[in-house]
Amino acid sequence: MAVKVSVIVDVCNPGDSADACLRSVLDQTLPADDYEVIFVDDGSTDGIAERLDTVAAVRRNVRVLHLPHSGSPMRGRNVGVAAAKGEYVYLMTQGDRLAREALERMYDRAVETDADVLVGRLARDTGPPMGAFQQSRARADILRDRLFSLLTPHKLYRRAFLEQHALAFAAPGGQLAEQAFSVRAYLEAKVVAILAEQVCCHLGERPEPDEDPATVVAELRELLDGIDARTGEGRHRDRMYAYWFRSTALRPFLTSRFAGSSIDRGMHFTLLRELVLERFPERLDRYLPVHLRAVAALLRAGRLDQLVLLANSTRRAGLGADLTEVRWDGQVLVLGLTVEVLGGDGRPTVFRADGDRLHWIPPRSLDPALLPDAVTDVTQAVERARIEVYVRHSETGVIHFLPVAYRVERVPDGRRHIRVRIVGEARVDATEAAMGRPLRSGQWEVHVRMYGGAHQARSRVRRSEGPLNCLGVLAERPKTRLVVPCWTDEGELGLAVEPRSFAESIALVSPGVTVRRQEGHLYVVLPVPYVPPSGGPPLELVLRGTGRREREVSAPALVEPGLAGRIAGQLVAKLPIRRMFAPPDVLGPGRWLPSLRTAEEEVGLRFGLEIRRGAVMVRPTAAVDPARRSPLGRDSALHRIGRRLPGARHLVRLARAGRHRYLKD
Repeated sequence: MAVKVSVIVDVCNPGDSADACLRSVLDQTLPADDYEVIFVDDGSTDGIAERLDTVAAVRRNVRVLHLPHSGSPMRGRNVGVAAAKGEYVYLMTQGDRLAREALERMYDRAVETDADVLVGRLARDTGPPMGAFQQSRARADILRDRLFSLLTPHKLYRRAFLEQHALAFAAPGGQLAEQAFSVRAYLEAKVVAILAEQVCCHLGERPEPDEDPATVVAELRELLDGIDARTGEGRHRDRMYAYWFRSTALRPFLTSRFAGSSIDRGMHFTLLRELVLERFPERLDRYLPVHLRAVAALLRAGRLDQLVLLANSTRRAGLGADLTEVRWDGQVLVLGLTVEVLGGDGRPTVFRADGDRLHWIPPRSLDPALLPDAVTDVTQAVERARIEVYVRHSETGVIHFLPVAYRVERVPDGRRHIRVRIVGEARVDATEAAMGRPLRSGQWEVHVRMYGGAHQARSRVRRSEGPLNCLGVLAERPKTRLVVPCWTDEGELGLAVEPRSFAESIALVSPGVTVRRQEGHLYVVLPVPYVPPSGGPPLELVLRGTGRREREVSAPALVEPGLAGRIAGQLVAKLPIRRMFAPPDVLGPGRWLPSLRTAEEEVGLRFGLEIRRGAVMVRPTAAVDPARRSPLGRDSALHRIGRRLPGARHLVRLARAGRHRYLKD
């Protein structure tokens, strides 16, 4: 049978970090006879070459190619593609991990769309979201579908297409040589398809390149020559040019590395200025944010001194995303948001008003004569200001964008200054937020990204004033599942889909606890997001002292009616307390960690109590015991193991996979 897909993995001294990659490429749903794995070893000396040879000896679909060390994966990828037998080839690196059904799904979609290049959904632990995966495309457009945000080699290529156009990586080559390969493939391909419904590959960490400025400029020239050879003059080419104008030619001038190092600064300035004057005309400035327009103006003017001042005075923009409302509209969670870009000092960004026009205010250290109004004008950018709201799964890194309605407001700040903020409303429907499909179980983070005229920034939605509406709602698709809005340990908004137990659903919202002392007893009241028809299992509130002497105080916890529209119920426990000389079974001075105990488990709550001088204070869990932290608030023995041992989290999930969730019959 013909080989459908050849997976090519470049390897160089990965240590143990390649274990996940190795397991993922061997454990595919595509039959072993239908795909092959080619490991290209770049002269590794850590024993990985021998391990791979051992695997290849017992796997018919695994081959290992050993090359002399070059320090770059480019030559290895070329050799791997030349040796491949598959109809398609997929390129990945040693730190990546394929989803189990990735090759089967990507191959089927590539055949269905007759794609020369197919981009399967990627997920990563850090960094901004990838806007190209908002929906699948049978015929993707380079600019409309943001393919320039996907310039890593992680794609499925038709092997005959690569051979027909003699597509290869420039060796040894740096990051721009890698990008040039993807750009050529996009421009030569008749069909580029995007598979967005399922995650195909989880990206590993990639080290920041430390490349020589002369090499960067040479590779950028070659990349631009490739664009010139395949596109005609006009707006389409200008928008392509603008991507590298921003990312490669200008943005490095605002980095701390440029500001703090004087060794290569002059050469970097000279090389990039020559390139900008030659290849990036002023008409491209319309595609730049204002601070990069300022860099371009100073670069063309030959003012290295002003660029250094700008780099030293420019601080990374932040984002203030305030939660103004949380309510349920049927099964849809509605989040009211007020979003504003913040300056490096944490204050809202302000603009200078000149009639109806708005202008960016440069740092005072810069010469204003070098930055005319045409450079600092941000009126159109402010009119196009927008926000994106998305949820991110805390374990897998999968991102889904949410529908959001918003309006841009100009807020006066003094006589001649204006602030820009966006007031919006995002909607989270757990039954279809995953591109028409239900969100998977687990903890979802809520993120906001804003493009605000002068800057763009992203942030988590953080705790607002007042209590969170922690009413849980049952989502009916594909099965009955509880969805609970809650705060994380860091005070950031999250969404828990299908908590594992009744006790855990209470632990998720336990930061909303209230305590009061009355007649020698402490009353602890916890919100309950959802009360099962049975009333839930019997619960016991347990508090353990954190001092040297082992102390444990417990009491039955009873469910009472909650607040209509805010919480389904509240759990109340009554515990004895004394100021001094408290026996072991009575609360006394010190720090206490609470848990909820049922007949089957004990779940740690996400707050602590501190008792001193007769006063009772509620503290975040980390303030009482920094080691006791968990995104979902659990603190069982399995979770403590899972937080410390590599790979143990997966074993913990498997061990609990058969446990019935408390909403099931």
